[in-house]
Amino acid sequence: MDRRDFLKTATTAVGVAATEQLLTPMLRAKTPETEGMIYRTLGRTGERVSAIGLGGYHIGKESIPEQESVQLIRSAIDRGITFMDNCWDYNDGVSEVRMGKALQDGYRNKVFLMTKIDGRTKASAAQQIDESLQRLQTDHVDLMQFHEVIRLEDPDRIFAEGGAMEAMLEAKKAGKVRYIGFTGHKDPYVHLRMLDHARKHDFHFDTVQMPLNVMDAHFRSFTREVLPVLTREGIGVLGMKCFGDHFILDSNTVKPIEALHYCLNLPVSVQITGIDNRQILDQALEAARTFKPLSSAEVASILERTKPVAQEGKFELYKTSPHFDGTAHKPEMLG
Repeated sequence: MDRRDFLKTATTAVGVAATEQLLTPMLRAKTPETEGMIYRTLGRTGERVSAIGLGGYHIGKESIPEQESVQLIRSAIDRGITFMDNCWDYNDGVSEVRMGKALQDGYRNKVFLMTKIDGRTKASAAQQIDESLQRLQTDHVDLMQFHEVIRLEDPDRIFAEGGAMEAMLEAKKAGKVRYIGFTGHKDPYVHLRMLDHARKHDFHFDTVQMPLNVMDAHFRSFTREVLPVLTREGIGVLGMKCFGDHFILDSNTVKPIEALHYCLNLPVSVQITGIDNRQILDQALEAARTFKPLSSAEVASILERTKPVAQEGKFELYKTSPHFDGTAHKPEMLG
């Protein structure tokens, strides 16, 4: 398939030419001493971060002993991963506690630390911000994000008088938070509505986190609908759900490294991925080490293979079911 045919058939609205232009400046720094990790710029912030981010949920699972989890986080940092993901509600706070322990002994200064809060009211958000800082054993995080913006009313609640944004701005003024973003996994329209509310309130988000993977291009696509807006506005793009837990790999259409390469080929600052053992860490680092921008034909091949099984979203359960909706299972976390 030649370039013209690809541009006609590829479902991503970003387009190959635009993606190449956005991606090229992101690929400047590679360091052999950190196993070839790629470092990219986080939107307008100017911060340089690892293109692979360590997902916070998995490191707090009961199946992993705490000391093993701490060692895994430190090993990831030693090998070049600088972007740390977490959330106030992950494993009822265990994920933050473990990461806080891992970031002692000088490791905190080596990372760009992000966590998220669920609170939609000023009071609940402020409480969760302080609890996260306590668990993480730090006086500030580099990035705090509003978590699970998945309902149409979430932007209204966050930006309302007495809403969570007031707490976030106060936390930033107090030096507890350096940058502000939001996350969500349900529908690109909710993300666009959140961005629209921000504009109406003369606020510019530093980052947005969303599902970006080989299936997303075909169904309720964040790649098509939201990614172009973020790149145009200089907002740092944080990709997640490369494997959709394990469900996307269960489709038997792509291999793990191939799926990671597809995500890294998008104009993302960071692709966050769950890492719960040494083998998965090795896999993520290998994806970074071996990554080269994909050709038009390679992207088209991946999209053609995934299209037949992706169109109804059955492998993207975070869009089509409440399986990943933590705040739906525990609505009291919203405040």
